[in-house]
Amino acid sequence: MLDVAVIGGGPGGLSAARSLASAGRSVIVFEEHDQIGTPVHCTGVLAEDVIATMDLPAGAVLNPLSTVRFFAPAGHSFDYTTTTTEAVVIDRDVFDNALARRAVAAGATISRGRRVVAIDYTDDGVTATLADGELVQARAVVLACGANYSFQKRLGLGMPTTFLQSAQMELPASRLGDVEIHFGSEIAPKGFAWAVPVRRASGTFARIGVMAEGDAGVYFSRMLERVRARWRVQAPDGVTPRRRMLPLGSVKRTYADRVVAVGDAAGLVKPTTGGGIYYSVVSGEIAGEVLSTRIAVNDFSASAMRAYEEGWRSRFQSEFSAQHALRFVAQHMRDGDIDALFTLAATDGILPLVRQTARFNRHRDFILALLKHQPARRALFGRLASSM
Repeated sequence: MLDVAVIGGGPGGLSAARSLASAGRSVIVFEEHDQIGTPVHCTGVLAEDVIATMDLPAGAVLNPLSTVRFFAPAGHSFDYTTTTTEAVVIDRDVFDNALARRAVAAGATISRGRRVVAIDYTDDGVTATLADGELVQARAVVLACGANYSFQKRLGLGMPTTFLQSAQMELPASRLGDVEIHFGSEIAPKGFAWAVPVRRASGTFARIGVMAEGDAGVYFSRMLERVRARWRVQAPDGVTPRRRMLPLGSVKRTYADRVVAVGDAAGLVKPTTGGGIYYSVVSGEIAGEVLSTRIAVNDFSASAMRAYEEGWRSRFQSEFSAQHALRFVAQHMRDGDIDALFTLAATDGILPLVRQTARFNRHRDFILALLKHQPARRALFGRLASSM
């Protein structure tokens, strides 16, 4: 019997596997796709300070990002440029495979092209049933299966408290601009659309995407039309983006008897932007540490596994709470309210707040400062107050 079976070979699952294997635990990762790192579901933008701590191969980082242009529903915009590089575009194939090599070097086994279709409890562990009928026994399981919640529902972990739909694609583009973020009901209701420049050795590309309430494919097409000519995007007719559910809040519980969920599988992403790579890596490491201690004392009860949720909450909860508060307010704003907030950003001191308090992975300080800014409070809460 294995110590731990990890379902999913993304950053969260690979980080958990490396942590466990480094502690001498027997662990196998089941990845349903034939290759690690594909298909890519996210924009692949990470904080530069996080990348700097990971000692990744040079090819994992494609290009830095320092300027972003925000577009209001009415069409006006403003630019924000950081004094230093805070974010970089990564190559998910190189990034994920670097994590996979480290997990294997630590002693983990990765089984590619193997899909787990069922998880069942036994007297002394869990049995994972693979699509080909093979049964694998382990003492515990890590759910790292991304935004797919069939196992979580069956095991009583629930669904994410908040979610939107997303659509994204990387396309050749010969005239790149700075990062663009577009708001408004016509382009991304309750969310936003984006275009991110990507520079590879093979050429230049644009990662175009949208997170929105409703049919994300429709809004993706609208965003593509906005940037197609300006960025000279090469997009054949009928281009189909990759679509998925985007969690913006955690599942009801991220643990149960012999089970923990990490990363997107736990709904651990930024409620403001949906970014989740950093939280996947860190929650995977926390899961590995907790499970290793549980293995040592042979206690996998839900009460013992709760230490995992306590671990990630102590690390992230204050940040998540602030971001959820802003998302709750923002989703009640209409286009006119967003336009008014953009006007404030240009005229009434919001940009200095951004410079002083905002960080790529840490939004809490900026959110608190924004909520204390009286003109911003009126713009943010006016519509909400009138609807209650």
